[in-house]
Amino acid sequence: MSNPLLQKFLAYLEHERNFSVHTVRSYGSDLAHYTAFLLGGAPDEGRASAEFSNRIRGVTPLDLRRYLAQLRQEEYSRATIARKLATLRSFYKFLAREGEVARSPVSTVRTPRQERRLPKFLEPNEVQRLLEAPKGDDLLALRDVAILEVLYSTGMRVSELVGLDLEHIDTIGEVARVRGKGKRERLAPLGSYALRALERYLETRARTEPAEEKAVFVNRHGRRLSARSVRRNLAKYLVVAGLDPKVSPHTLRHSFATHMLERGADLRAVQELLGHRSLSTTQIYTHVTAGRLKAIYASAHPRAN
Repeated sequence: MSNPLLQKFLAYLEHERNFSVHTVRSYGSDLAHYTAFLLGGAPDEGRASAEFSNRIRGVTPLDLRRYLAQLRQEEYSRATIARKLATLRSFYKFLAREGEVARSPVSTVRTPRQERRLPKFLEPNEVQRLLEAPKGDDLLALRDVAILEVLYSTGMRVSELVGLDLEHIDTIGEVARVRGKGKRERLAPLGSYALRALERYLETRARTEPAEEKAVFVNRHGRRLSARSVRRNLAKYLVVAGLDPKVSPHTLRHSFATHMLERGADLRAVQELLGHRSLSTTQIYTHVTAGRLKAIYASAHPRAN
């Protein structure tokens, strides 16, 4: 999209806020949808550039409410509507700071109430079955064992996993240096199982693969593994383990956090391990663990029911 206001905002997100390419692309997609609404359809680039800047300065809170109504009519989920509104909130805040608008019209528009969905997770015995699913001593099998062990040991995102370079692994210190959202770095402790799986994989790789690729996890061609490949391999092992093939790598992250809290980990420590900027993001796992404790109480205490 060639509109200068949009390009300036997206450049600000990338270079000043250090947002990832994926996140910037998501903001751009939301703003493209909003542009089409303001201009009454899917405009050509020239018209979008000429008219959008003029139209944007005259937007009112009523216009934004009409936009939200259209999103509901198009049956977008509440979470998606909230995300699009958050994009507009950031966009108009930026425009106000740059003097392009007098004040943000989003300031008086309330974010739709969200449905609170508890994260899905695997039970410890289910994780055990999954971790034992890859078989064999060939490089790809050892790689897949290491991937599953590292995901569950650290709770890192799949994007963080495939972004790991060899220099990020400290086997002596037993930690991985992870680059998370907003390019923020954190240290993720590696448990003994994950560390052992990593060492076996990397030792075998050093004997069989050229040393040029700096990525920790590589595909059969010796190049950096993609997040899509991790998801595809996970689905295969879920079937082998007799688990729901719709489970995602993020479910292992949820399982990591839930199991840590159930075994007495401090909430702020789990926040740090997950790389959450806000504690409120981590607190959703307390609802999971509290719910499980209530269920155990209800089934075990003679006077619970």
